[in-house]
Amino acid sequence: MAEETKNPAKDIPLGLVGAMAITTGCYCLLALTLCLMQPYSQIDPDAPFSVAFQAIGMDWAKYIVAFGALKGMTTVLLVSAVGQARYLTHIARTHMVPPWLAEVHATTGTPVNATVVMLVATAVIAFFTSLGILSNLLSISTLFIFMMVAVALLVRRYYVSGQTNDSDRNKLIAALVLILASSMATAAYWAAGGMGWAGYLVSVLVWLLATAFLWWGVPQARAPQTWGVPLVPWLPSASIAINTFLLGSIDGPSFVRFGIWTALLLVYYFFGLHASYDTAKAASNDGV
Repeated sequence: MAEETKNPAKDIPLGLVGAMAITTGCYCLLALTLCLMQPYSQIDPDAPFSVAFQAIGMDWAKYIVAFGALKGMTTVLLVSAVGQARYLTHIARTHMVPPWLAEVHATTGTPVNATVVMLVATAVIAFFTSLGILSNLLSISTLFIFMMVAVALLVRRYYVSGQTNDSDRNKLIAALVLILASSMATAAYWAAGGMGWAGYLVSVLVWLLATAFLWWGVPQARAPQTWGVPLVPWLPSASIAINTFLLGSIDGPSFVRFGIWTALLLVYYFFGLHASYDTAKAASNDGV
């Protein structure tokens, strides 16, 4: 939503960090409260707070919990709709989908067309698809995107076309390959049921050495102008490792579905019409 903020360089980091800090703090307090209400082994994974309140004789509280859960799901759906509509707007600007979806309402300043189309499409898919399948696909997509954003951050911070020499570029590639490989090895070892510490020790050590090499051995090619991610490359590298590790907890069929969808979209991208919105608009203005 950078286009809709007055001062993106300041407002977006403040909003993201602030929202995550508040959310994380609330989750920690809720988890602490739940563990104080009921022993950990007796917590119901499907309805933890409702069962916990029933266990202490506060049956009336389960209705408040249910109402809060309903409001929480509604909020998540609305936030998802906001983000998805803007993704679709940017895709429409590349002419991968009809440019009509990139139009912004003159009064509200929001992509109304993309919002309506995305809401209808997601509602239809949700109506005919299992919740478990959708949740796993959403988890894979989200974690994969977060991991790729961390990789892109490292590339952008350490590489500038025409300025970074071949030696530093090759060092960056090698470090990224090792970081990704060690993260995937850790996730695969855990998913395979590895109980020994030796496997984790090797993969984590490789990740640590690769990140340290990137920190000490490769100079940064860019410096943030206003606000930048701190602790580079450690924080982005940790993000890669954590998101990749979480991907290892998702079942195999979900990865198959994700792979099929990704392959289809890549085929559409490389063989479809994707002239840029700016180029098309410029050509239209020139009368071409």
